[in-house]
Amino acid sequence: MTKKLAVFIAAMGLVAALYLQRRVSRAGAPNHDLPAPAVALVDLSGNNVSPARYKGKVVLINFWAAWCTPCREEIPQFVALEEKYGSRGFQAVGISLDDPEAALRDFCREYKVNYPIVMGSQKIAEGFGGVLGLPTTFLIGRDGRIHAKYVGTTDFPKLEREIAALLAAGP
Repeated sequence: MTKKLAVFIAAMGLVAALYLQRRVSRAGAPNHDLPAPAVALVDLSGNNVSPARYKGKVVLINFWAAWCTPCREEIPQFVALEEKYGSRGFQAVGISLDDPEAALRDFCREYKVNYPIVMGSQKIAEGFGGVLGLPTTFLIGRDGRIHAKYVGTTDFPKLEREIAALLAAGP
């Protein structure tokens, strides 16, 4: 076997593994029904963002970056979900990876972000089982367990059905 063929086969194996991981992640399997990690962060307004603050709520955690085009396209939809379901016990939280704080503040003003945005890190991402690409979104039920994980662009009709179902289930 030539060296080029061996490299090609290894690369195709990696592509297949990432594809399968992405399909499994979209189904929610790797992190499904696990407790959400206990993270304590401070948002851009100086407020504490922790599981205790959102106990009993349905929480959406979105890992994103302002430079990421699909991430930027999703933000208005998260804003709309916060407006629609916030009074019913829903809370969105954005965890920005790789963005300077000043750029985040400008972005949040421009996009009229109505939910907490925190500065993230690889350690925080690892607490959720790892974030291999952006955007990555987790949906946490009132029970504090991860109910869904979306890797890549979020399927918003499906996400909204899941949010409505978790909210209807009650505390």
